[in-house]
Amino acid sequence: MNSFFNLGIENWFVKVKPMPISTYAELLGGVLLCIDDNEDVLECEKLFLESFGYTVLTAPSGGKGLELAGVYPVDVVIVDYLMPEMSGKEFVLEMRRLRPETPIIMLSGEVDVPEQVLKWVDAFVAKDRLSSHRLPAIAQLQERGPVPPHLFDA
Repeated sequence: MNSFFNLGIENWFVKVKPMPISTYAELLGGVLLCIDDNEDVLECEKLFLESFGYTVLTAPSGGKGLELAGVYPVDVVIVDYLMPEMSGKEFVLEMRRLRPETPIIMLSGEVDVPEQVLKWVDAFVAKDRLSSHRLPAIAQLQERGPVPPHLFDA
């Protein structure tokens, strides 16, 4: 199995190579926004990411996530695909209107996330690969800098 995955929009791909968690011991940090309707998952995600120096904002819905993104500058957004009220897809479309330059990582336990949804995010991480792909994806999106806004034109 290939240790890289390429998902993103058009030719603006993130290539993530899984690395040992110890590699990230000296992360500089940043502000992350995590959105998931499962509050237990949110709490675990928050504790895990804070242990690597990140400041983590959490939201139990896409609407609450948009409220936080409208108030606080965030370096990377991590959003679940399947959520009630506002799906991950709906959140991503609204986030691109609000803050088009903010990198977005979509998470899902679903294996068949539509390609039309994936074109709006910078990276996709399957929930069964969270531990090995999450930190590399965040770090690489932070290093890459802002995504050119023209890539988000509908």
